[in-house]
Amino acid sequence: MLHPVYTETTNCRDCYKCVRSCPVKAIQIKDGSALIIKDRCIFCGKCVSVCPNNAKKIRSDLSRAKVLMGTKDKVICSLAPSFASEFAGREDRLLAALKRLGFYGVSETAIGAAFVSAAIDEYASAHEGKCPWISTACPSVVEIVRKYHPEEVGYLAKVPSPLQTHCAYLRKLYGDDIGIVFIGPCAAKKNEADIAPGYPDIALTWDELRSWIEDEHFSLDTVDASQAPSFIPAKAGISAYYPVENGQIETSSLWGGKAFSKDAVPLSGMGEIMAVFSQLSPDMPFLELLSCEGGCINGPVSDRSVSLAERKSTVVRFTQDRLSGGEKLFEVDPAFVHEVLDKGYDLLRTARPEEFVHFHRTFSEEEIARAMLELGKTSKADELNCGGCGYNTCRDMAIAYLSGMAEAEMCVTKMRKEAQSKVDVLLRTIPNAVVIVNKDLNIADCNLNFLRIFGDMDESLLDDGMLSLVSGLPLERFVPFHQKFNDEFYATKRGQYRLHYKDKFLRVTFFLVESGRLLGAMFEDITSPTVRRETVVKKAEDVIQKSLETVQQIASLLGENAAETEIMLNDLIDAFSVHNEGDASDGFTLDEDRDQ
Repeated sequence: MLHPVYTETTNCRDCYKCVRSCPVKAIQIKDGSALIIKDRCIFCGKCVSVCPNNAKKIRSDLSRAKVLMGTKDKVICSLAPSFASEFAGREDRLLAALKRLGFYGVSETAIGAAFVSAAIDEYASAHEGKCPWISTACPSVVEIVRKYHPEEVGYLAKVPSPLQTHCAYLRKLYGDDIGIVFIGPCAAKKNEADIAPGYPDIALTWDELRSWIEDEHFSLDTVDASQAPSFIPAKAGISAYYPVENGQIETSSLWGGKAFSKDAVPLSGMGEIMAVFSQLSPDMPFLELLSCEGGCINGPVSDRSVSLAERKSTVVRFTQDRLSGGEKLFEVDPAFVHEVLDKGYDLLRTARPEEFVHFHRTFSEEEIARAMLELGKTSKADELNCGGCGYNTCRDMAIAYLSGMAEAEMCVTKMRKEAQSKVDVLLRTIPNAVVIVNKDLNIADCNLNFLRIFGDMDESLLDDGMLSLVSGLPLERFVPFHQKFNDEFYATKRGQYRLHYKDKFLRVTFFLVESGRLLGAMFEDITSPTVRRETVVKKAEDVIQKSLETVQQIASLLGENAAETEIMLNDLIDAFSVHNEGDASDGFTLDEDRDQ
């Protein structure tokens, strides 16, 4: 079975955007493709959200859910509380759609959240209002602790996640033989289903739900809202706040209802929570940590067309309307609260023991220094920390390279230097004169042969140091025909020409280096063969001149034939001549023999 988040390698395009966004750098670059390493992944879905080519995907479990519906007599939907923001104003239509899909009943995951909050309150009450735990509500946060800070596992709350607790309670009410399908905004919930089968059996995203409805050939707009079933066993109460930051703390009977609490602190977003793990202590407050900024309402498959502020406002308004509506809401069973607190994860009878993969390896300074050299970092000036590779520093990139998680080709500056080096070697060794200019007709690069022809410099001054001085100078300082470059910049097809410049005959070939940005010209000296042809023309002119003298002597006899002979012989001269239009010394002539 595919991992909860994976790469479609055929669509991956060397952008490293996923590496930059991954908070734990669980992306391995191999043969140019960005592969997700399951043992390192926390399943937050950040890479899915940022991938420009849709190469990062969340595993679809829709077909498995359809099979479950056909093999179980009762399948219950555990509906994430963020449905209030995802389907704002269409809640009843959503429930009617779930009924039409064949669910036996729909229950709110927030009911499990109510038990979790009650269990934490009970623990804190027995410990002077203190509970130095990290919430297990966010499975990505749990994965961070387990995989990257295993020494801090003891700080994780001793109770299962709200979803797992909800599933356990549903099985207590409706029997172990029921099927449970969670539907919500979270990719990491799929991992929860994988490691504790049945708690839930399957986890779907909002996108998969929409696909399922589409497969059944109806829509939320056409479903009859009056057919909406009631939530089982009842509507959730204040725990419906859970999908927003501070929602869990607001649900607490000890810490809720206050603007701030010294005993409970909410944080959301990877940038905020990653620094927490280095400062954990038995004196810390309860930490409500959510990997998605703003909370679960901003999960990786949430509707991004609606602002986070509006989604949060919708959930708050929805919950407040419930609390003030006067109808009977769910109340926790104290006996089950004790069971949750006493048994903890033993409540999940199918939970598989976690196998920790120790992938962290430390490298010596000598190894890191050697890797830096292999990446072209020979001095501090080379460590630009441009972030193009996806890592924050060149040192981080070197460590990833040593770990097999990165390839040398990811280093933009290294590849640029190598490319520039190849260009430099080519320019320095090619026997022809070459110049490359930008769209402003300033010299971006050239070789010494170009300066030999157009520089009017003493040969003793021509060295590589001179090339750096020429870079950036206007082309017109060197050639009088600079406007021809401007014409070639915007031509649909670059041409090849012959040019008579001073005492040389040159074949000129224009080429684009970067479309619309750089234009190059290569000048091939064809003076020798051209001079040989000019010698033929000169001798032909001598013959013509002698012929004309003879013609003039017998003009009275030949009459008009003399003029015709002169025209014919001049055509012969034209056939051998290199024509110069405009400036007699600098004209361009289209090379008709370019393919010969």
